[in-house]
Amino acid sequence: MLPYTVASLLLAGLMLLSCRQGGGYVTVTGYAQGGTYMVKLNTDGVNVPEAGLKSGIDSILTALDASVSGYNPSSILTAFNAGERVLPDSIFLEMFRLAGKYFDMTGGAMDVSAGTLFDMWGFGFTADSLPSRAEVSLAKKYVGMDRLVPDLRAIMAQDGTVCAEDAVIDGVPGHPPVLNYNAIAQGYSCDLVASYLERAGVEDMLIDIGGEIVCKGLNPSGNPWTIGVDRPVDGNNVSGRDLKGVLEAGPDRCGVVTSGNYRKFYVRDGKKYAHTIDPRTGYPVSHSLLSATIVAPDAVTADALATYCMVIGVDEARSFIEGCPDIEGYLIYEAGDGSMAVWKSSGFRLVHE
Repeated sequence: MLPYTVASLLLAGLMLLSCRQGGGYVTVTGYAQGGTYMVKLNTDGVNVPEAGLKSGIDSILTALDASVSGYNPSSILTAFNAGERVLPDSIFLEMFRLAGKYFDMTGGAMDVSAGTLFDMWGFGFTADSLPSRAEVSLAKKYVGMDRLVPDLRAIMAQDGTVCAEDAVIDGVPGHPPVLNYNAIAQGYSCDLVASYLERAGVEDMLIDIGGEIVCKGLNPSGNPWTIGVDRPVDGNNVSGRDLKGVLEAGPDRCGVVTSGNYRKFYVRDGKKYAHTIDPRTGYPVSHSLLSATIVAPDAVTADALATYCMVIGVDEARSFIEGCPDIEGYLIYEAGDGSMAVWKSSGFRLVHE
């Protein structure tokens, strides 16, 4: 469902922009969440001009940035994390609910309430790094979606506002949560855009927002969409330049997300500190899993579970994927001899390696 902050705008756009297009595939591009997005779609049967579709996509991404971006100083999330009373929109409420769902699903390994830990290690909204053991231990005491209400609607004031302090239900006052949605926000934005395009009549689409993907239907050649998986080596910072494999996805709508530790990291005194933090320990992970690609029914789930796999490592990730009938995975890891090895689930459609 589209958030009420943008739904009325998009509905009006669909009603006003009613001239029929000539049809065929088009590519729509733009900027979002500090990066770029690219949408390939088939306009056959779509009664919205390309410019109207782009306007709708941009409206969704602008609304999401204004709601849950920690980099936007004017966002609802920034004010919430600062302890201010805020008026949450539907995006904010739904993202909070989903965060609790994935926390429970992963046993706390995927935890958006660990914002303080992400900041401490320099992978959040600040530039700090290398905290002391005492700092990590203290911060970890106040991390966990299980110490917060499961639904912010339960603590809304009469005017519809909420504040972080009221969300805490563990009986420990003075330590409100610091939320960071980076692990699921782009996946969620892909799903919002896909739902909007479906409402506009689009049947064939590939949505790429910062590397998180939703695809549905067929590509311009009439075949399933193909998506590259980057080789997870340090310095491979350009998507698609050096691929380890290519997968096939669709025609049913699905999300495809890869998470890895080969782009966001730093080195201190010869040691690599990866951006994947295990909120259960408070420290960056250190294991052989280099990247995890997840195919799920929606991109927000794929986003969350790709991060989860990177937290738990190759053996646990493999067991988890094999136990989920609606999830497929492709794991790239470092073997004992230092070579790069791969594992894929039985339903993962790897067409080139």
